[in-house]
Amino acid sequence: MSDLEVRIVSLEEKFSHQDELVFELNKIVANQQEVIVELIKEVRSLGQLSNQDGSSMSGLKDDVPPHY
Repeated sequence: MSDLEVRIVSLEEKFSHQDELVFELNKIVANQQEVIVELIKEVRSLGQLSNQDGSSMSGLKDDVPPHY
């Protein structure tokens, strides 16, 4: 093989590895997005529960810690 062919094959191998890496990273990002969406839903539902109970999370910052 000529020098040019060797270089092209090397570039093709690198591209193939990078393509696989991009695919794997895309799957990770998609999974993280699903987790973020679920966490947002959970935080919103917890906020609604605290509002329904009449207790507010802002009242917690005014409470004295138990060791005082």
